[in-house]
Amino acid sequence: MTLTLTIDTLRWREHHRGVLDRFPELVPVCKGNGYGFGHHRLIRETTRLGIRLAAVGTVQEAALVQDSFPGDLLVLTPYRNGEASPALSGRTIRVVSSPRHCDGLAGRRVMVELGSSMRRHGITEADLPALRRVMGGWEFEGFSIHLPLNRVGDAGGAEEVARWVRRLREERMPLHHVFVSHLSAEEMARLHDEFPRTRFRLRTGTKLWLGAPEATRYHSRILDLTRPERGKRLGTGRRQPGPGPHLVVVAGGTSHGVGLRAPRRLISLRDRARHVAGIVHDCLNHHLSPFLWDGKRCRFAAPPRLQESVLLLPGDSAPPEIGNEIAVQMRYTITRPDRVVESPQASTGTPLAAGSVPRPG
Repeated sequence: MTLTLTIDTLRWREHHRGVLDRFPELVPVCKGNGYGFGHHRLIRETTRLGIRLAAVGTVQEAALVQDSFPGDLLVLTPYRNGEASPALSGRTIRVVSSPRHCDGLAGRRVMVELGSSMRRHGITEADLPALRRVMGGWEFEGFSIHLPLNRVGDAGGAEEVARWVRRLREERMPLHHVFVSHLSAEEMARLHDEFPRTRFRLRTGTKLWLGAPEATRYHSRILDLTRPERGKRLGTGRRQPGPGPHLVVVAGGTSHGVGLRAPRRLISLRDRARHVAGIVHDCLNHHLSPFLWDGKRCRFAAPPRLQESVLLLPGDSAPPEIGNEIAVQMRYTITRPDRVVESPQASTGTPLAAGSVPRPG
């Protein structure tokens, strides 16, 4: 009973090298569920690319991978006074987003997060005088700015970074390194042209790990097969099956991320119409699942369980057999597969030879 992620290793790694060619000093992000691949696999690929700095989400994630990664680890969650933290190596870099939360950082490696239009944590212009008073005792690594992923026309990101750099230059802040997110190669080039003495480095996870959808896929297996009887209820949800010749049990449930949905921001009329249509289907207990058979989305026959789901196949679909593979379309950032299969079998040995790809600092 497994939900499987299969990786076309050669194609996946070819994509990594292409991204590194466009962003030669990128910082891979390995956080959350490891973008569906797992932290250790992403750290291994980072090492193989010859990259010596990776970003993780939390101090717990840093502790998880620090023994298997020879480079530096940037913890993206901002430092807070009095936080509970596991023992971290001297290769760890902490992020500060407020001059009021810097206790105990003297002599440690620190990066400062700048406020952005993301409206999340970050230093404001009003914080700069207080920041200057506390940063003298740090081993300062640079500034960082996290930009929104979705910008209208993908415009304004480079200019937002440039405004901050100009402001920091007015304050005579050290501007050797600035780490950015969600910028194109062209935007990065414009920043380098305008500020040639500053080293800009892209911090990215989605672009690097999920930018080659044709190289990865989720799939499961049909574990059982029955024909539902009209008028009979089934499952712990006691739901009435709709029309359809086959009721199937498949591997994959809530522990894998099946059935989880995040709130979406509805912008266009089409988005709103689709959302309303989804509510109507939910009211009728017609809940679409992420499982596809014969190219069509199957409906849940009952709420997904911990490790399995019960589905109603579309009435006009070809009859399956127990053991048949069934496709699964899920967001990688919420999915936790039982196993990952690399085909062809990936080498876990030495990193790429020096000179085959750039080796960021």
